[in-house]
Amino acid sequence: MRNGFPYARRGQVIGLLGGSFDPAHDGHVQLTETALRRLPLDRVWWVVSPGNPLKAQGPAGMAARIGHARRLMDHPRVEITDIEARLGTRFTAETLRMLRRRYPGVTFVWLMGADNMVQLSRWRDWKEIVMTTPMAIFARPGIRIAARTAKAATVFHRGRLRAEQAALLPRRKAPAWVFLNMPMTPVSSSAIRASGGWLPTGAEAAKK
Repeated sequence: MRNGFPYARRGQVIGLLGGSFDPAHDGHVQLTETALRRLPLDRVWWVVSPGNPLKAQGPAGMAARIGHARRLMDHPRVEITDIEARLGTRFTAETLRMLRRRYPGVTFVWLMGADNMVQLSRWRDWKEIVMTTPMAIFARPGIRIAARTAKAATVFHRGRLRAEQAALLPRRKAPAWVFLNMPMTPVSSSAIRASGGWLPTGAEAAKK
């Protein structure tokens, strides 16, 4: 870490998994481990957002969410970051712009579940995201067909790589994206919150 920012050098390929992580769960871990196996990534950064504009927020502040994520995802090539809070950004397109300026010569690959591919066209400046950043989309239960026929997938269908071409993704000029299957866990952050299984306490809860 340098001044609180994760380290990356020119020529490296960094996978970015963004979200509220409210809370992080085994699905995030599976996606990350699959990305590290299937894609030529040097590291994966979890980008823990101060708040997702498209989702109602749960009970946990940043400190609680980051602490839980670090306990859950303990891997030498994975870093849990509060980089959006440090950059002062909230929208993915803006975060990606700032990261490219801060890390010249580094290739960023956006990682996301198929459920986010379905709603990608609702994100601010979503076409800019696809046009500037290679993306890997990972299967989620019941979402495969919807993801493959989503507006973003249809508009940028020419940029899709076959799964067996996944290793080429970071070096392809965007728009470039690949859909990858993985063992699917029917778990979500919203379901965990609804069940009462994510209730930060004490000092963590106070840091909302």
